[in-house]
Amino acid sequence: MAMMTLSFLRSRMFLGSLALGLGAGLAVTDTSHAHPHVWVTVETEVEVSDKKDITGFRHRWTFDEFYTAFAVQGLDTDGDGKYSREELEPLAKVNMDSLREFEFFTFAKLGGEGLPLKEPVNYWLEYKDSLLTLHFTLPLKAPVKEAQAKNFSFAVYDPVFYVAFSFADKTPVRLAGRAALPCQPSVADRAGRMEIPLGGTFGEGFDPSENIGQSFSQTVTLSCTS
Repeated sequence: MAMMTLSFLRSRMFLGSLALGLGAGLAVTDTSHAHPHVWVTVETEVEVSDKKDITGFRHRWTFDEFYTAFAVQGLDTDGDGKYSREELEPLAKVNMDSLREFEFFTFAKLGGEGLPLKEPVNYWLEYKDSLLTLHFTLPLKAPVKEAQAKNFSFAVYDPVFYVAFSFADKTPVRLAGRAALPCQPSVADRAGRMEIPLGGTFGEGFDPSENIGQSFSQTVTLSCTS
């Protein structure tokens, strides 16, 4: 297989392991033929402060088995058949550095207006049951006050739909903190459907600038009693 181009390495964080020289790349063609190559299951804790403000997200992203098998090649440096947090640390850093370019695939809004994010903290990779999981905390630049919570929403998606994100079936989103915010999160069904154009293949004719991933994303909203 042909080696990946540098520009593609910079634009596709989930193949960041190649930047460490951990195997051969994949041939890359026209990005307008967008369709998922990596599948990620999302579990998110929405952080709530003592003042009942929404302050950010604690993400847990579990990659599919095929990406996992590819990404961990060569990372068992002590040869014990396991992948420790220390062994996975370089890959975690590459992924987080690359995610920055794409706003960490996390799009928060308040009343329809986008909310800026801070730099992620407390990130690490975990290998368990043959699956790789990325953990990280992503703070909001400014907290969302309790009175505004009912207008808060967020989604996790890749705009060009190279990576397909889906919230977990069991406990996909929950509020986490010492203060109880009187709200209940709910995950909406996908906005779009994966339809194949007549006589073509999935993704043909899509323009990456059209934000394809948003069409297939799931939006989280809060239902609040006050």
